[in-house]
Parts: sequence; C-alpha cells; structure tokens
Amino acid sequence: MPLPATKPPRGRRRGPELEAALLGAAWDELAQAGFARLTMESVASRANTGVAVLYRRWANKDELALAALKHYRDTHPVEIPDTGSLRGDLLAALTVMGEARAAFFAIASATAFSGLLASTGLTPTQVRDRIFGDRQLLLVQDLYQRAHDRGEIDLERVPAAVLAMPFDLVRNDLLMDPKPLKPPRIRAIVDELFLPLVRLHNSGPSPAGTT
Repeated sequence: MPLPATKPPRGRRRGPELEAALLGAAWDELAQAGFARLTMESVASRANTGVAVLYRRWANKDELALAALKHYRDTHPVEIPDTGSLRGDLLAALTVMGEARAAFFAIASATAFSGLLASTGLTPTQVRDRIFGDRQLLLVQDLYQRAHDRGEIDLERVPAAVLAMPFDLVRNDLLMDPKPLKPPRIRAIVDELFLPLVRLHNSGPSPAGTT
C-alpha cells in the first residue's frame, strides 16, 4: 500500500521573505497586544524564529515597531484616483485615505502614545515622517500636477500649506477618531475650506519675480 503523500519541508526563510515575516509578526503584535506589551521575544515567538534574528536587524523594539508600521504602509498602498477634475480627485482621494487608513491610524496613534514617543524622544511629526516618508507626498504632488496641467490650479500661486491642508485635516481627524470620515466632512474640507482658498490664490497677484 503506498504511503500517503506528505508535504515537503518548508525551506528556511531568508532575506526579504524573512524580514517581511518578522515585520508582519510585529504588526500583529502591535494590533493585538499593543506597544506596551510587545517585546522582541513575543515577536520572535509569533514569527517562529529566534530573538537573535530580530536583534541582527533592529536594535530594540522601538526601531522594530517603526519598521513594522512603515512595512504595513508600504504593503497596503493608497492609490489616488484620476477622476478628471481637482474637486473629484480630492473627494475620491480623501475618501480612500479615510477608509484605507482608519485602522492603520488607530494602531499607529496607540503605538505612539502608549510609549513610543517617550521611549524614542521623537516628536509626533518625526514619527509621522519616519512612517510615511515621501511616498504620500509624491502621490499628492501627482494629483495637483494633473490639476495644474488642466488649468484648474496654478502651483506657482497656491502656497504649499494650502495644498497640504486637506490631507493634514484628514490625518488629524483619523488621529482624534480612527474611523473613516463621513462624506459631509470630506465635502466640507474640499468645498468650504480648500477650494475657496485655491480660488483666492489663483485670482490674486502673480508671485514676486514672475510676470
């Protein structure tokens, strides 16, 4: 009688595959146990590896937590749609951002305020920059560049602070209440706050040094 087929033993994880598994385990620990209870040992146990494997990559749990948050962001990208208009793009982008990032912001803010900020000495802005890097900035720049090319916005006239405002407001709302923003709130950000400022700057005098 032939023996039942058996699965071949799983190969040893190495390189990017191993690092992804470690960061995934760290994210799961953050989500389920929280930063205060996360340890290098608990992450190693969840990843079915030895703790020395973690220490070869990250000096402590602070660096591991930051890397896990960034890894989750990188592996769950938010794509900004092209609707054909600045208003449509912003409404869609802020909606997608709120829906896709609500759970992420809940865990990220809980991590930051349950010990990460105090442990690392980083400010909330520095933590944000470590986690988000320039990926979202590039996506937002693409959105505004399309609007500029369509003639809806003059990027030489509208200040950077105005361009950042809709996304800053959504991030602030998610930090205060990590739930997807409701449509009336998103419309208010775009129609009552952002677009009036854009029209004001678009119709204003040319910046100094331009004609």
